[in-house]
Amino acid sequence: MDLLSRGWETLQVRLEDEVCFIRIHRPDAGNAINDMLVEEMSAALAACDQAAKVVVLEGQPEVFCAGADFRQIEQRLDAGDADGGQHPEPLYRLWQKLACGPYVTIAHVKGKANAGGIGFVSACDIVLSDDKATFGLSELLFGLMPACVLPFLIRRVGFSKANYMTLTTQPVSAALAREWGLVDACDENSDKLLRAQLLRLRRMGKTGIARYKRYAAALDDSLQRSMAPALAANVEVFSDADNLEKIARFVRTGRFPWEGQP
Repeated sequence: MDLLSRGWETLQVRLEDEVCFIRIHRPDAGNAINDMLVEEMSAALAACDQAAKVVVLEGQPEVFCAGADFRQIEQRLDAGDADGGQHPEPLYRLWQKLACGPYVTIAHVKGKANAGGIGFVSACDIVLSDDKATFGLSELLFGLMPACVLPFLIRRVGFSKANYMTLTTQPVSAALAREWGLVDACDENSDKLLRAQLLRLRRMGKTGIARYKRYAAALDDSLQRSMAPALAANVEVFSDADNLEKIARFVRTGRFPWEGQP
């Protein structure tokens, strides 16, 4: 089915001259990652194998992606699913597709990118942001860890910076993310940055891009090697009943684990 003719529940997708714009569109859920988002974006990227030479991933003006959909996890816990229905492999493979697929991927970030949102950011070839964007890993606040994010983030910024973001749980500014290499360019007008990148990228041939991406993936197989331990660590933290109770309590009350009862 043509990219332009399919209906999407969690995305807004348009194709313009071999550039596919994919916007995460779950404004009522903070652009959180649920199963449908993973399924739909995987389908969109599969269509881009033939249709696009550049993929631009965007979010909403105030939030790029807030991470896992805690409400979906809480609903599954209520339905009796012991681990909240967490099956991390499809999401990991989606990020791997962004990193290694036969097109240039650009994350265009405005607002907040948090937790799994950092997975989308760090998986892309090029990261552009406005100067008010923030980047954070909040997982340890709930006893979790960014298990599947870290192979992609380490590949971008190195272990020490990824470790710092994980342990502090504090978001970093666009300027600091630019200094660390998580962001390639930031500006008050990030749309201008994107237009400048696309002006050059549109001149490249898809065959050349696909060959280069295939070669680059062969030079660095860290994402494939890291997949098994990343998935195992994700399953471990989401199988911990105490962690899942913290998530469910946050959804019900909006209170963090260290906050007392209202």
